Amino acid sequence: MGTPEFAVGILDTIIKNNYNVVGVITAADKPAGRGQKIKYSAVKEYALANNLTLLQPTNLKDEIFLSALEALNANLQIVVAFRMLPEVVWRMPKLGTFNLHASLLPNYRGAAPINWAIINGDTKTGVTTFFIDDKIDTGAMILSAETAIEPNENAGQLHDRLMQLGSGTVLETLTLIEKGNVTTTIQKEHPEIKTAYKLNKENCKIDWTKSAVEIYNLIRGLSPYPSAWCFITDINEEWNVKIHEAKMILEHHEHAIGSLIYSKKEIKIAVKDGFIQVLSIQFPGKRKMSTPELLNGMTFSEEAKAL
Repeated sequence: MGTPEFAVGILDTIIKNNYNVVGVITAADKPAGRGQKIKYSAVKEYALANNLTLLQPTNLKDEIFLSALEALNANLQIVVAFRMLPEVVWRMPKLGTFNLHASLLPNYRGAAPINWAIINGDTKTGVTTFFIDDKIDTGAMILSAETAIEPNENAGQLHDRLMQLGSGTVLETLTLIEKGNVTTTIQKEHPEIKTAYKLNKENCKIDWTKSAVEIYNLIRGLSPYPSAWCFITDINEEWNVKIHEAKMILEHHEHAIGSLIYSKKEIKIAVKDGFIQVLSIQFPGKRKMSTPELLNGMTFSEEAKAL
C-alpha cells in the first residue's frame, strides 16, 4: 500500500527479491496541473508496468473494497507513504500490517518527515518499520536504520538515500517475520518529540528575519518540492517566487534585512548574520532558472527587496 515514488523503490525491491505480491493498493486517480489531466500515482504506474493486481479505493471502509482486499488472501500487508488505515484493514492479514516510515521514530511522525529533519537542522535521520495500530506512526517498532544528513544535502537527495535504506530495512523486516523472529519495541512518549507537520503555503514561506542557517535549512529542506517561497518587490512590482537552491554566507554587513544585492551574475539577500545567495529561482509563470539566466533578461532597482 503506497502512493509516491518513495513507495515504488520499496515495492520494486520486494518484487526483485521474489516475494509474492498478490495486490497493490494506491490512491485514486486525480486531475493535476493546469490542464487538470488525470494523473496516476507513481505506484500505479509501476503496478501497471509490472502487471500487478491493483486496487484504488476512495473509501477504505467500503464493503466492495474490503471484499476485494480479503479476496487477495494476503498474509501480510506492507504500507509505505499511504494513508491512515481503519482497523478492519490493518487487522486483516494473519501476520499483521507493518509500515516503513522515513524517520527515527518516535520523532517526525506525520506527513513530511524527510523535509522537517532538514528544516530543523538535524544531523541524522533514518527509517523505521513498525506494526500499525489505531494512531498515526505510533505502533510497536520492529527495526530502524540510521544515516547522517549531509550539511548541504537537500530533501530530494535525502529522499533517494532513505528509499535505499528503507528497501534494505523492509527486506530485513520481512525475513524476521518469515522466520517468526520479530521482537518489537514500544515507542516511548516524551515532550521533546519532533513532529513532521503537513507542508503548506504558510510553513514553506521564507521569514527573512531568521538566521542564515535557519533560512538555508528551510530552502534545502523544501528542495526540489514543494519549494520555499517569498515575495520580491521592486518599485511598483511584486512577485511570488520560489527559491530552489541557495548558498549561505555568514558575515557582518550593514544592509537592511531582505535587501537584494546583485551583480550581472549573482543575487544575494541580506539576513541578520550574513546573506543567502540565490542559485536558482522561479518567477510566476516561468521555468526554474539559474541566477545568471534570470539576470540575463531581468534587472532590479536599488529598492528591490525580499519579503
